[in-house]
Amino acid sequence: MTIDIESLSLRELGALVVAAEQRKQLISRRRPASAVRRILKAAAAEAGYTIEELFGDETPEAPAPSRKPARRKSGKVAPKYRDPEYKRLTWTGRGRMPRWLASKLSMGHKVTDFLIPGLARPTAGKTSTIGKRTVIKKG
Repeated sequence: MTIDIESLSLRELGALVVAAEQRKQLISRRRPASAVRRILKAAAAEAGYTIEELFGDETPEAPAPSRKPARRKSGKVAPKYRDPEYKRLTWTGRGRMPRWLASKLSMGHKVTDFLIPGLARPTAGKTSTIGKRTVIKKG
C-alpha cells in the first residue's frame, strides 16, 4: 500500500500518524503466531483433537446445492432419411427437419418415401393429445 504523502493536508497527515501509532501498538501487544499456535495445539490435544480436525476445513459443512444433472450429448446416430436425387442429403430424424425434406413434403411427398431401405423404420408420431393445449392461428 502506498500513500502519496505530498498530496495530504495537515489534518489528513495527523490522522494518518494517529492511525499508524494505534496499529503499531496493537501489533506490538499481540503474541507471535507461533506461540498462539502452540497454545491451540496443546488445548486441542488436551481435548483429544488435532488442529487439522478442528480447523482443517475453513468452510462449514453445508450440503451441496442440488443441481439438475448435466445433459449428456448423445453419440452419432445413423441417418434414417435420404434424398433420392442427392445421396449426400440425409437426416437422422432428430432435431429440426432439413429444408430439402420440408420442401419435398410441401410438394406432396410423404416422409416414409425417403426412408433408407433396410436401415430405418418410421419414427412414431405423437399419438395422444389428451391434456395438451393446441393453438390455432387465424389469418
